[in-house]
Amino acid sequence: MTAKVMKGATPRAQRDRRNKRLRASISYLILYATALVMSVPVIWMILSSLKSEPTYTQYPPVIIPDPVLWENYIHAFTWIPFLRYAWNSTFLATVFSLLTVFTSAMVGFAFARLEAPGKGKLFGIVISLLMVPGIVTIIPQFVIFAKLGLTNSYWPWFLWGISASPFHIFLFRQFFTGIPKELEDAAEVDGAAPFRIFWQIFLPNAKAALATSFILNFVGVWGDWLAPVIYLDDAKTTLAVKLATPTYSNPGDPTGQILVTLTLAAAVIYTIPPVIMFFIAQKNIMEGIVTTGLK
Repeated sequence: MTAKVMKGATPRAQRDRRNKRLRASISYLILYATALVMSVPVIWMILSSLKSEPTYTQYPPVIIPDPVLWENYIHAFTWIPFLRYAWNSTFLATVFSLLTVFTSAMVGFAFARLEAPGKGKLFGIVISLLMVPGIVTIIPQFVIFAKLGLTNSYWPWFLWGISASPFHIFLFRQFFTGIPKELEDAAEVDGAAPFRIFWQIFLPNAKAALATSFILNFVGVWGDWLAPVIYLDDAKTTLAVKLATPTYSNPGDPTGQILVTLTLAAAVIYTIPPVIMFFIAQKNIMEGIVTTGLK
């Protein structure tokens, strides 16, 4: 009887394995196809950055550059003050990210571990701010900063960083909720105050959330075009704004030829820092995304 059951179950198990492999193959096929489609603009940008202007404007389009002009990347550094604007972007994104991560982590810790009247309602208000589009607050914020004399400076980003971010408050709150309470109780027995518990226990155990929050904030400021255009002049603006400005064959003369391939070469260089940061912190980012909100 047992032998008959095993013989009858074997084809079914084999069929289940085949179906599982088929589903996995279809899933990977869809993922590879999606990745290929999404990478086409990036591949086209890289290939076009190595072309000459006549080759780029040729019709039908030439896919493979011939000749390959690596000097486009050299000219991208020298045609505009590339390093100066890159430093502006790096400084602004780094300071903003550090401030936002620290203040959001503190608020998230308070919501996760400290008890206070109305804490749940206050957290609901913070979460509701996620539904407010950022475009709605642009004009009121600009009016406030203009009246305070803080335009054409980096103070708006510093104040935004100090005020924390609703999304990152939620991220840290969910992450800190999953940390065992025994660690906190042991610290309280030793006489540790809430800030010391936050600084010496919770932050060291939140590397995944810290990396995730920092990368998201950094990329957001690094790629932002609208705020620098509104608040900063040409000397203090970021690399994103300069790359969105046409590069002419005669600098400062808008009647000259627009050097598209030179702009594309600068855009390729522009994308390298966020990509490097992502691959360095990829493990922590994925861990932070997966574990956030899980006990």
